[in-house]
Amino acid sequence: MSATPVTLLGLGPMGRAMARTLLAAGHPVTVWNRTAARADGVVAEGATLAASPADAVAASELVILSLTDYQAMYDVLDGATTALAGRTLVNLSSDTPGRAREAAAWAAGHGARFVTGGVMVPAPMVGTEASFVYYSGPPEAFEAHRPVLSRVGTPRRLGEDPGLAQLMYQAHLDVFLTTLSALMHATALLGSAGITATQAVSELMPTLAGIPAMLEAGENVGAQIDAGEHPGHLSTVTMMGATADHIVGTTETLGIDLALPRAVQAHYHRAIADGHGKDNWTRIIDGIRAPRTPAQQRRP
Repeated sequence: MSATPVTLLGLGPMGRAMARTLLAAGHPVTVWNRTAARADGVVAEGATLAASPADAVAASELVILSLTDYQAMYDVLDGATTALAGRTLVNLSSDTPGRAREAAAWAAGHGARFVTGGVMVPAPMVGTEASFVYYSGPPEAFEAHRPVLSRVGTPRRLGEDPGLAQLMYQAHLDVFLTTLSALMHATALLGSAGITATQAVSELMPTLAGIPAMLEAGENVGAQIDAGEHPGHLSTVTMMGATADHIVGTTETLGIDLALPRAVQAHYHRAIADGHGKDNWTRIIDGIRAPRTPAQQRRP
């Protein structure tokens, strides 16, 4: 049986990696990119370059999008909507859950099925055993193309709501981006004392690597939060808040950007103000879930 044809719109690093992975698996791949020269490499490897988005969509029932954001999808497909009927659009671009839901309704209005996705590895890891992708949307649309989508990475389907995959993707990136900013902030702190970035990053990496073990040491953090339990026998809000205060003080003295440490400090100050100083640090989730309004923040 011949392999399923696939159309891929968008040939940034991720798009090119997916195209090569699908070609290597024997799938006929049609590609289109606003800058046509970006297709040269994958065309040399066997992909077909379409003359227009409409031609690209017409070439395959399965259309994968790897674009900057969801607005780029509208920009690219605005002149190709008549070709969408009967197609399955799998959008692996990044955007908000709300925009994913809007896009699903837009696709349905043009007779297409819509699956949202979020690729959780960088381009060089696409198609490897380490690659995995979150999906959400109509189960029949996803299941019809699971074998092809599995080539990109292990599929993890979350449900029918088109926004779920984007929400999970953004949650992962929330952890990732905040961690990177924290790493750079800490490197800047150490740099103020003449410690090179090379040495700083080397010294800091064990803390990053050790966080999973710290979270698992004697407590199931997720289960406790779900149960509304925040036992303060290991690290209390007050203790962690004091550390946050020290980091803010050090940062201010050194003239380094205060935005990130002040945001962290605010989480602990809120929990302490709410009477949870003796609870575990996980209690800060209450204030994160229900932030105070500006008026509430101004009250003495």
